[in-house]
Amino acid sequence: MTEKPISDLSFEEAMAALEQVVGRLERGEVPLEESIALYERGAALRAHCEAKLKDAEEKVELIRAQEGRAIGTTPVEGL
Repeated sequence: MTEKPISDLSFEEAMAALEQVVGRLERGEVPLEESIALYERGAALRAHCEAKLKDAEEKVELIRAQEGRAIGTTPVEGL
């Protein structure tokens, strides 16, 4: 089975993939070269999740602005 490109993953899919990467790295059961590749994939997944969250925050901010409500966002912790 071929992995989907990260850019095609939903936020939930990317988070699940990131959790798998972190789990494998934490267990330390992979060779060094594979660990490096996993770390790179994890970094890309993290960036993808951050971009998805930022996009969602911007949409909510736009909706709130259209409703005349105060706007502003608080950064999501942990990413």
